[in-house]
Amino acid sequence: MQVCLRRKGRSDDHFPQETESVERQKPFFLIGLVCAALLGVAFYMEHVMGLEPCPLCWLQRFAFMAVAGVCLLAVVHNPGNVAGRVYGGLLAVAAGSGLALAGRQLWLQNLPADQVPACGPSVEYMLEVMPLAEVLLTAMQGTGDCAAVVWRFLGLSIPGWTAVFFTALVVVGVLMVFRPQAAPKVG
Repeated sequence: MQVCLRRKGRSDDHFPQETESVERQKPFFLIGLVCAALLGVAFYMEHVMGLEPCPLCWLQRFAFMAVAGVCLLAVVHNPGNVAGRVYGGLLAVAAGSGLALAGRQLWLQNLPADQVPACGPSVEYMLEVMPLAEVLLTAMQGTGDCAAVVWRFLGLSIPGWTAVFFTALVVVGVLMVFRPQAAPKVG
C-alpha cells in the first residue's frame, strides 16, 4: 500500500526540496547539541567536581562555543549547497583552533617536570588587571596550571578528550566542504 505525503496548498515539487534542506540542517543541529553537551560536562566538572579550569581550558571552551555558534547560524540560515560548504569550512576552522589549543595543552602536560612553565594567576584575576589582548596571549602560551593532569578517563586527560572531539569536528567540517553537490532538479 502506497502512502502519499502532501501538504495542503503545495505541489509535490516542493516537498523533496524541503526534505533536502532538513537533511542539510541535521548535521549542524546534531553537532551543536554535542557541543552544548560537552560544555555542560565542562561546567559540571568545574562546579560539581571542583576542577578549576586553566587558561587553555577556557580557550577550548570558547572554541566549542564558536563551533556551536557556527552550527546555530547554519540551522537558522538553512544553507543551500554553497552556503553549506562555507559553514562546513567555518566549522573546520573553529574546531581546528580548538584542536591546536588542546594540542598545546597536551604538549605542556607531557613536558618533563623541570621544563613546565610557572603557574600563573587565575583567568578571573588576569581579566581584572590585564588588557584582553595580553590575557589571550598569556592564555594561549599556557601556564603550569595547564600542565597539571587533574582527571583521566580511559587513559586520556581532559585536553586529550577535547582533542578527540575537535579532530572529529574538523573531519566532519572538511567533509561538508568537499561533499558532492546535489544535482539540480529538472522539470
